[in-house]
Amino acid sequence: MRNLLRGDLAGPVMPVNPKHRAVAGVLCYPTVEALPVVPDLAVICTPAATVPALIDALGARGTRAAVVLTAGLSKQTDGSGASLQQAMLDAARPYLLRILGPNCLGLIVPHIGLNASFAHIDALPGKVAMVHQSGALCTALLDWARSNNIGFSHVISMGDSADIDFGDVLDFLGAEPSAHAILLYIESIRGARKFLSAARAAARNKPVLVVKAGRVEEGARAAASHTGALAGADDVYDAVFRRAGMLRVFDTAEMFDAVETLAHASQPEGERLAILTNGGGPGVMAVDALILGGGQLAELSESTLDALDKVLPTTWSRSNPVDIIGDANGERYAQALRLLMDDEQVDDVLILHAPTAVVSSLGAALGVVEVVREKGKQGRPLASWLGGDTMLPARRQLTEAGIANYNTPEGAVRAWLHILTYRRNQELLMQTPASVPEAFSPRTEAAREIIESALAGGRTMLTEPEAKAVLAAYDIPIVETRIAKSPEDVKIAADELGPPVALKILSEAISHKSDVGGVALDLNSSEDAQSAAKAMLERVAALRPEAAIDGFTVQKMARRPGAHELIVGATTDPVFGPILLFGEGGTGVEVIDDKAIALPPLNMNLADELVSRTRIARQLAGYRDRPAVDAGALHLGLVKVSQLLIDVPEIVDIDINPLLADENGILALDARIGIERAEKPGAERLAIRPYPKKLEEWVELDGQRVLLRPIRPEDEPAHRNLFNQLDARDIRFRFFGQIRQLPHSQLARFTQIDYDREMAFIATQTADGQSQTLGVVRAISDPDNTRAEFAIVVSSKLKGKGLGQTLLAKMIRYCRERGTGELVGEVLAENARMLKLAKRFGFALHHQSEGSIVGLTLDLRQSD
Repeated sequence: MRNLLRGDLAGPVMPVNPKHRAVAGVLCYPTVEALPVVPDLAVICTPAATVPALIDALGARGTRAAVVLTAGLSKQTDGSGASLQQAMLDAARPYLLRILGPNCLGLIVPHIGLNASFAHIDALPGKVAMVHQSGALCTALLDWARSNNIGFSHVISMGDSADIDFGDVLDFLGAEPSAHAILLYIESIRGARKFLSAARAAARNKPVLVVKAGRVEEGARAAASHTGALAGADDVYDAVFRRAGMLRVFDTAEMFDAVETLAHASQPEGERLAILTNGGGPGVMAVDALILGGGQLAELSESTLDALDKVLPTTWSRSNPVDIIGDANGERYAQALRLLMDDEQVDDVLILHAPTAVVSSLGAALGVVEVVREKGKQGRPLASWLGGDTMLPARRQLTEAGIANYNTPEGAVRAWLHILTYRRNQELLMQTPASVPEAFSPRTEAAREIIESALAGGRTMLTEPEAKAVLAAYDIPIVETRIAKSPEDVKIAADELGPPVALKILSEAISHKSDVGGVALDLNSSEDAQSAAKAMLERVAALRPEAAIDGFTVQKMARRPGAHELIVGATTDPVFGPILLFGEGGTGVEVIDDKAIALPPLNMNLADELVSRTRIARQLAGYRDRPAVDAGALHLGLVKVSQLLIDVPEIVDIDINPLLADENGILALDARIGIERAEKPGAERLAIRPYPKKLEEWVELDGQRVLLRPIRPEDEPAHRNLFNQLDARDIRFRFFGQIRQLPHSQLARFTQIDYDREMAFIATQTADGQSQTLGVVRAISDPDNTRAEFAIVVSSKLKGKGLGQTLLAKMIRYCRERGTGELVGEVLAENARMLKLAKRFGFALHHQSEGSIVGLTLDLRQSD
């Protein structure tokens, strides 16, 4: 109550308590019903058993939001045996009342004077929103932030997230103007698709940093496969945050530095860092941290070196790091910094200062502040004033000038690398992927028949030949494999294939055949193969007497000298569903532990990025006399495995190890696939909704066949061409103003959509071998799918041919099928053609903005 009263909240604060006449000196009301006005927000800190009834009373009164600080609701039950937490949610549901918590620290919104928390200290107003699952860490961060003059736009403690979860909060903060950046502390996530959709949307608008606690193995599906063993839960979260365009940090100290970075640092355009220091040691420490972290030291231009020669002592380092000697005062710092910031070969500057007895550390800081204020928006360098309490006045000056500063050079470099990593993640979101060849037409039904037959037989694992047949159905090159029931059959199969052959034991109970001597290679005759089969049976019987042996597989030896052994796999995470793994393969795959993880669906760009995150990627690019592998074939193979997971939900594990890769392409030597009955369609189990191919539709337009389909990232070039062909009038009608060109970042947002949140249907044709976009209709729904805002544009050359009507009709059908409440839009009043089309579909029209804009609303809950 004291926290609430200390703020400058515009409205009344009304305590409710039947046992007191006043709380903190404010008149108390005995019940919710006795309140003189309907509260916008309720803060509940009463015993657990009283919470459900209070929520019901508040909902009936008209309150729509509550912060429940009370703990223990999930562990206590009501009279019917349901948990008090469920009773609370049931009480809220009829009134659409949303609940933050329970078991949370509360909510702080400094810029409106709200501190609805029991934190020991208030938050300063600022531009960073902090969302926490740990009340203890949240209060510690608040304490640290206040002493470092860092403020927050919002401080939100999630607690048990019974109702409002991270997805809800990200949706709000992503569109909240006062929050310029978001910091998340996450212990667990529920609702993977909702979280990822909200995270991707928020991260496109502003920086989102995340700390994930509990980095040890926590239940990723550890099937009897290399992939299951390698894919730890923390690796999966890493892939999730990267795919969402967020930046992950790993510990509390890094989190504090990250807040400093978000609050004050600017975004450099490149990756070349200059280091300005008054001592060689700190400079060397910074360079070590930079290079080991994958950063790049800027190479100063000759003109900058000459200019520095004129203002610095002759003993300066004349290289980067720029060591301006221990007696450097504020003026020397300012002169050097000004020249470094003007160097076109420098993207950012890190300024280091070690205290000395001959100059003022505060004076040095003031010299830096002078240049930063002079440069304005050109950029803000990072700084590290080394030392203890004597550095506080200097650091305070840096902070007040908006200069991010850190206690150590390593901390400053790490913060700068954070900025670069975040930018790279954003660039990955904005890249236009190469198109997947249209010739890739998987035989999905053939794969399903194989799997259905195995499931009907009560099996959870395909045999190696069955697994390879499934891969072959998806056009993944495999080695021809024969099944032999006995050593005698092995001899026959070896004769048919011709030597040399490879022999493997066939048993559902034995996943890693080489562990029991179940693999024999380079058998140069059918007799050798037969003998090897007999010896193999003896070895397996001794090592795994309980394993049922189904026979052998016989394969022609694949002669690919110089080929790399890789692993491509998939497993099922309990939170995020199917995941993909790529890395260096072979029998020592767990020991090598060179792998990267990604979420399906993949496109060619994402497959390339997945490969690039492994150590073996540098070898795959070629070295000495070893040629580079066919990267296109490798990336396409990963895309095909991704599509297999989408199309066939019965697949829970895939292990392709080894997958040979060289300049001639890829070849799967061994494969295993784990299966089980599917509980939901393949696309539904993915954390990211894949391209909805079922929405493709052919239509006749002016005597020609036109394909209506959802937009894809690789449509960006054709989308640019559509915009370039629009006349000035159509551009103004669509964008409510004149735009000369659409930048790549905007086109990427138009074409790289989240199919779970928005939809864009394009009309497309192929002419002269090139895909052409003729028109597009787009609708973006709110997180609750109650309302979707639409826009439509058609090529200026195709007006009056019915394309706009066809596209809008398709979008209306789609939104109705999704259960969207209403479709809304805005049209310039002079756009008579669009207004006529809207009336034809039954939109209600209402004028806005002094009549220059007309609002459109179509209630989709009514029948056509």
